[in-house]
Amino acid sequence: MSSFSSSLSCPTYRSRTSSSPFLSTHHSLINVVDPRRSLSFHSASPQGPNLSELCVRSQQRKSVQSSALVQDGSVATKSSPAEELKDGLVTIPTIKADNVVAESNGGKNQSTVSITVVGASGDLAKKKIFPALFALYYEGCLPEHFTIFGYARSKMTDAELRDMVSRTLTCRIDKRANCNEKMEEFLKRCFYHSGQYDSQEHFVALDKKLKEHEGGRLSNRLFYLSIPPNIFVDAVKCASSSASSVNGWTRVIVEKPFGRDSKTSAALTKSLKQYLEEDQIFRSVLRFSNLIFEPLWSRQYIRNVQFIFSEDFGTEGRGGYFDNYGIIRDIMQNHLLQILALFAMETPVSLDAEDIRNEKVKVLRSMRPIQLEDVVIGQYKGQTTGGVTYPGYTDDKTVPKDSLTPTFAAAALFIDNARWDGVPFLMKAGKALNTRSAEIRVQFRHVPGNLYNRNSGTDLDQTTNELVIRVQPDEAIYLKINNKVPGLGMRLDRSNLNLLYSARYSKEIPDAYERLLLDAIEGERRLFIRSDELNAAWALFTPLLKEIEEKKTIPEFYPYGSRGPVGAHYLAAKHKVQWGDLSLES
Repeated sequence: MSSFSSSLSCPTYRSRTSSSPFLSTHHSLINVVDPRRSLSFHSASPQGPNLSELCVRSQQRKSVQSSALVQDGSVATKSSPAEELKDGLVTIPTIKADNVVAESNGGKNQSTVSITVVGASGDLAKKKIFPALFALYYEGCLPEHFTIFGYARSKMTDAELRDMVSRTLTCRIDKRANCNEKMEEFLKRCFYHSGQYDSQEHFVALDKKLKEHEGGRLSNRLFYLSIPPNIFVDAVKCASSSASSVNGWTRVIVEKPFGRDSKTSAALTKSLKQYLEEDQIFRSVLRFSNLIFEPLWSRQYIRNVQFIFSEDFGTEGRGGYFDNYGIIRDIMQNHLLQILALFAMETPVSLDAEDIRNEKVKVLRSMRPIQLEDVVIGQYKGQTTGGVTYPGYTDDKTVPKDSLTPTFAAAALFIDNARWDGVPFLMKAGKALNTRSAEIRVQFRHVPGNLYNRNSGTDLDQTTNELVIRVQPDEAIYLKINNKVPGLGMRLDRSNLNLLYSARYSKEIPDAYERLLLDAIEGERRLFIRSDELNAAWALFTPLLKEIEEKKTIPEFYPYGSRGPVGAHYLAAKHKVQWGDLSLES
């Protein structure tokens, strides 16, 4: 993920590699629950309960495991004929909880969770999913009874899977003496099954193994599809028909991107309608719970808003996958656009999922079509610095030598409504840049008739108040203000009112994948977007992508480790904006 995650609310957000208290954008969750079915997409998700609160909730539920009914209303699932896709969550057919509460006989009324990582031999599973599951186990967040299965085409034994997983597990939360014991206990819960992703027979064999470990308990099943998008429909079909729970819920998480444009996204959604259902919740905190910000949240006081995502590494052998999508589809169309919608939406009637999503859709449908002249694309080239050679994008053996796929993009977007008319919303995302960061920057208008202009120089941008929500690294919220330098003279300086999360809170910020997995297990649906949101997002970007590809637009080259294409600066200047992350202070 590429990576981005946190929780926005001024939105506050969370990043894909770090789960800051701010913003969260990267996967799709197909939540198989309810008598209905649905497909859901994990995108920019505002802050919810912290990991400790979720763990407490999980432990409370352990005491009532004899009931199949989950607090959010999700109930046990059971295979049945295909039903209509409703919101964005894939829910494999279910039956009412009161019909599946197991009889109390020798402990078999207890529930168990079986987590299957499909694509278990891949980098994402090894580096993110298994470590996140271990962190949840380490903190006591997983149910008392759980089993983890790795599923992939590679031939592997249980012991080989455990050896592979053990190399990536760490006790990052603290150094308690029982860490090694916890690791050994966790690895004993991990098993492996080899099979094809489109084989009903292999999923039937998986189902048999899952039942053996579930031991007659009320079974809940979570499938994490860590596989390319072009094969997850087959995997969902097999999981639904051959390995779904017969007396509990079944949920499926799929990785983004969801399609390449409006047409392919709609086709994927249609294919999943017979298996899945969508339902999700988003929450806003910073903006709506602080009186100081809400009155300022409009064109009257805000000059521009910037959504910035940068990685300091390239595709590193994953170029073949990335080349199919590019940075606009990978980051801008989903992560950054969802953050923008959360940022710009009107105050919802309530924090109910539907109320929030309704407001987000209104924003997306109010957005002006993106013009090619308001977009800059780039591609990184190789560079040698300090005796170290960094390869260019097309030096990746998995990438075609003549590839025009952008690894960098900057765009100016506009919302044609009363609140935001004329305010430029600038997005910028790229790989192989000079820094790793994810942040939202809100630049306020200049003070009219400012009495102190001569005391602060001619560069008005240096005296602009700016609110920065930094998702990664070093999660923080800070406000740039002007203050008088101590002394007898009258000289102004710029300072930060800074909330650095690591300094303010001693608790470890959970990784994005920990939050995602725990929410999926708990049936917490705040991390997903609705299908009409997805349609609106693709409607905005599909014409642009089509024009870029039809015209074979050549990306501007930029050196590996630089600040990106020069064209991005001209784009900002065109709209009378200076990128906040490129200032001398930053």
